[in-house]
Amino acid sequence: MTPPPHPRPDEVAKVASVATELLEVMWGRASIAPVSSSQLRALFILEHHEGINLRTLADALGSTPPATSRMCDRLRAVGFLTRSASPNSRRELQLSLSSRGHTFLRDLRIRREQELEAVIAHMPPSQREALLRGLEGFCGTASSLLDADADHSAGADTRTA
Repeated sequence: MTPPPHPRPDEVAKVASVATELLEVMWGRASIAPVSSSQLRALFILEHHEGINLRTLADALGSTPPATSRMCDRLRAVGFLTRSASPNSRRELQLSLSSRGHTFLRDLRIRREQELEAVIAHMPPSQREALLRGLEGFCGTASSLLDADADHSAGADTRTA
């Protein structure tokens, strides 16, 4: 069955949802993570925003500062996170990935990519090419939209009454 020449966004979203679920199963097989999925999200955020404070991390996770603080305690206990005094405020702590946290994420990505490569190697070259083009387009658009949301949120935080 060939897809229609111009699939509707809802049709593509359904297939992408199924693909995401399959990825989660594959990545679950590749994971030896001593962390939960929400802790893993926190590690990814910290990787891209080194030195953020607890409130910023909580906002990015859609969580509360107390819950995020407990999560950070657990990540620190397994050696994936460090806390240090902020140069801007003595009352704030900066959160960063430890070298062990960086190593964990690097190794996790390697295992995930190996799982993906095993499937992609079985695809015909034309489908691999189409997948690559589609994923590049998706990543570019998603990044732009996320950046626009972040810029909008940052602008909202700087306004005064």
